[in-house]
Amino acid sequence: MTTDASSFFSWSRDKLEAWFVAAGHQKFSARQLMKWVYHQGLTDVQGMTDLSRAQRDWLSATMHFKLPEVVTVARSTDGTIKWVVRVTNGNCVETVLIPDKGRNTLCVSSQVGCMLDCTFCATGKQGFNGNLSVDDIIGQVLIANSELAQRGEAVTNVVFMGMGEPLLNFDNVLDATSLLMDDLAFGISKRRVTVSTAGLVTGIRALAKATDVSLAISLHAPRNELRDTLVPLNRKYPIEVLMDACREYLDVLGEKRSLTMEYTLIDGVNDSPREARELAGLLRDVRCKVNLIPFNPFPGSGFRRPSMDNVRHFQTYMLKAGYATMLRTTRGDDIAAACGQLVGQVTDRTRRQERYRNRDAAEANRLAVQERR
Repeated sequence: MTTDASSFFSWSRDKLEAWFVAAGHQKFSARQLMKWVYHQGLTDVQGMTDLSRAQRDWLSATMHFKLPEVVTVARSTDGTIKWVVRVTNGNCVETVLIPDKGRNTLCVSSQVGCMLDCTFCATGKQGFNGNLSVDDIIGQVLIANSELAQRGEAVTNVVFMGMGEPLLNFDNVLDATSLLMDDLAFGISKRRVTVSTAGLVTGIRALAKATDVSLAISLHAPRNELRDTLVPLNRKYPIEVLMDACREYLDVLGEKRSLTMEYTLIDGVNDSPREARELAGLLRDVRCKVNLIPFNPFPGSGFRRPSMDNVRHFQTYMLKAGYATMLRTTRGDDIAAACGQLVGQVTDRTRRQERYRNRDAAEANRLAVQERR
């Protein structure tokens, strides 16, 4: 293998076929290679007997099958597993497996940190250090499948809800979703592969032209004044513009499918009857289901988890208003693997970590002075 060999896991089927043809090989040989790796689990190309000796030697010299390095593994008492994996640029991201009654949902990361700095999300406080490659993303799925294979299972659902804004890593996320849904690779239904976005409208519209993967919107507020503070991206793409893009994406999905609206409930911020009424009104002509997520605390957030009474009242209102409204059970919070808690190990080129440390130190100093008085 040469030092500039490419990762097999970075190639979608179309690109792999094109690469084979450009090198003078038959397109169907690319499909044979995919079957060996994804269906048979074989990565020693010399054992791929339906490829010619010339093809096997060529692949040995130009391709590798390495996965991201697993740095740590944490196992929750509820069965959730969190891996910290080292990716191509040397930083570490987190991926979380949530097993539940025969369903194995994997929450994958798409970026090292996140550029968007949503105020209730620990990932945003880490700053940003680049996009994950396709093989970084697919590698997370293969790591989880290796764990699940020990009990004869595999990942059934993949959600791009880990670290990062997927639509800011558009091309790599698109290729990764293509592999996840490809029958020659993972063969996961398009209904079970979900891209979640904080509301990048240009990305939603680009996605609509390229695929019909499932889409989730991290909404978290029903009006611009509030959403501007929770999701700063809203200042560029306000709610009314976002809802227009959602309706356009629904046209791609067809009448039998819907969007998912993610709504993190934060005590005293967005969990009142007023927000429930406004949310029901906002979504009245957007075909969707609603996922309510009680806020998962992390150090320095400044927010609190809402009371279960408020959560239940909010859910009841949305159900009576006619929306399929699920309450997401908090999973993995004992290993900091719950929604909004992922941090990884990010060498922050935005200096956001430094700014937050300085802010927190200033606040601690202010409180100390106040206490002495």
